[in-house]
Amino acid sequence: MRPLVHLTIFLLAMALLDGCAGPPIQRSDGSNSARSFSLKHLAKGDVDTVVEITQQEILASLQTLTLKLYRRNPAEWRKSGHTSADAATAALFRAVPHWHLGTQKNIAWDTQLGDTWQADYAGDRVRALMGGLLTMHMAAFNHQTEFYVLSEIDAQKLYNAARNTEAVVWKLSNTRNASGDPLLLSNGLDAQGVANYSFEREFGKLIGLQDTLAKIIEDKTNRVIRFGMVNVASMVFLPI
Repeated sequence: MRPLVHLTIFLLAMALLDGCAGPPIQRSDGSNSARSFSLKHLAKGDVDTVVEITQQEILASLQTLTLKLYRRNPAEWRKSGHTSADAATAALFRAVPHWHLGTQKNIAWDTQLGDTWQADYAGDRVRALMGGLLTMHMAAFNHQTEFYVLSEIDAQKLYNAARNTEAVVWKLSNTRNASGDPLLLSNGLDAQGVANYSFEREFGKLIGLQDTLAKIIEDKTNRVIRFGMVNVASMVFLPI
């Protein structure tokens, strides 16, 4: 009888979970909030779900910024041998679903970010910049893409990643080559002379997500964040 009792309790729990779930939210981009149920979700707390959703938003912002930079700087994706900005972007983020199994997590992200601004750097500057940011952000999440009740996320790492991102934004806006032109085009004027601040807005969204999640994790773990800033002149980043 005991197996039957356990099965009955389990089925009732599943029914309650199904009954409590409201209809999915339909988003303007055509996607929706529906998430298929799995037994592993029983090992997740509310904060774990928030961490996963926020990480997905951060990755989406990084991908958006990568595509925008490639479109503004087409010479860069050609250096990597790709056929388009979309193909170059897809190649950079292909490793994310199986991140823990790949080698991209082992790349020194601070070295990549430093390479972006070297005057004699002959490689793809967008890949160096956004690849460095991608690896840095994944390091802030301990290179995980799924989070459970026992997962440990460090609010300090998230905070440091936000400050490092701010330094990168400053560098992107202010670094120029010997001719006085930006090393990478981002914000600027379009063909009609209208200011384009879409990069600034997307980076601002990215930094805001990091800071908000850092505060949530700080409150959960009761570990106080130590405030710090990056020296943008030397580009010595805060540790992750």
